[in-house]
Amino acid sequence: MRKSFLFTSESVSEGHPDKVADQISDSIVDLFLGKDAQARIACETLTTTNKVVIAGEIRGEGIMDTAGNWAPGVEAEIEKAVRDTVKRIGYEQDGFHWETFDFSNNLHPQSAHIAMGVDESGNKDEGAGDQGIMFGYATDETPGLMPATLYYSHKILERLAADRHSGAAPFLEPDAKSQVTLQYENEVPVRATALVVSTQHAAGYCEKGDNADPAKYAVLRDYVMEAFRDILPHGFITDETKVYINPTGQFEIGGPDGDAGLTGRKIIVDTYGGAAPHGGGAFSGKDPTKVDRSAAYVARYLAKNVVAAGLARRCTIQLSYAIGIAEPLSVYVDTHGTGTVDEATLETVLPQLVRLTPKGIREHLKLNAPIYAKTAAYGHFGREPEGDLFTWEKTDLVDKLKAAVAA
Repeated sequence: MRKSFLFTSESVSEGHPDKVADQISDSIVDLFLGKDAQARIACETLTTTNKVVIAGEIRGEGIMDTAGNWAPGVEAEIEKAVRDTVKRIGYEQDGFHWETFDFSNNLHPQSAHIAMGVDESGNKDEGAGDQGIMFGYATDETPGLMPATLYYSHKILERLAADRHSGAAPFLEPDAKSQVTLQYENEVPVRATALVVSTQHAAGYCEKGDNADPAKYAVLRDYVMEAFRDILPHGFITDETKVYINPTGQFEIGGPDGDAGLTGRKIIVDTYGGAAPHGGGAFSGKDPTKVDRSAAYVARYLAKNVVAAGLARRCTIQLSYAIGIAEPLSVYVDTHGTGTVDEATLETVLPQLVRLTPKGIREHLKLNAPIYAKTAAYGHFGREPEGDLFTWEKTDLVDKLKAAVAA
């Protein structure tokens, strides 16, 4: 590991077209899990100018039968969930309005062949919903044990969204992106070398364009600078920090009207901002039998507990699965030279503390519940646990982990 370097992460707001798609997909997951805790859901969303399309494979009591017939009232509930999600985000624009966009529902029954391999039956344990590799990561850079560059990128956009919703910043519109570059010295972030925010805005709040108003742009610029100063640690912003606020000059056309959005295109934002590997599968739109989601959550949970227990300053965990097979094919731990315990010991101990089968993960982390809509913007990791929300962010394994490695 290099001791001194620059590193960058980005985030996107809840109004980014890909994030709109993620939130719609997870609203469907929550709707169906609220009806059947064992429902099988794989819901993909496309957003574009005045249009939302959902498609995928589902199965569940009170939702759809194996012939593809909807239970009474469910189709209307789906459309309401989709429109309510877009309304909550705040889209009431000519090119994308929650009340008037064209909606197309193309969900259909899950393949019986997949069900055969995944379902629990007789002496057969529930198998993984697909093959794949999943990663979890934790670092002591921030209180939430997340990479600092991503942590601050998320916090900047959360601040903008909160002020937009409250009316404190009425010139902001839903679509936005942020990027934070930090200087690390002796592996510790010490200052910001570059900060970027591109935010959709009301007419005139721009530096360039036919309706550019320098006074209005100054209001937007000063507001974003204040957010930077409030969120980054004192002293991180210096005279040498390069700041770019809406560097194209104008950003009035945004959201799905500006760019098409798809579920699962922001995995690096959802995970660790590039500071650690991530698996090939997205999270949003999938029920927790899909190890793309549940195994990534438990890998983060285990890595965070390793760091919280003081057994390493950084920890990466990889899990791998095969479709229809319950137990992971491999468990890999890397503490990046910061560990106080042999990695092979952790590879033995961790599966003894949490059963790493799909069912074991779901039961330990209480994943069979409608808890996913809140995960779909501003990161799946580094969030505060709230009851049954973000259970994978708890550090309740610390004492057991310390005892196990000491034995």
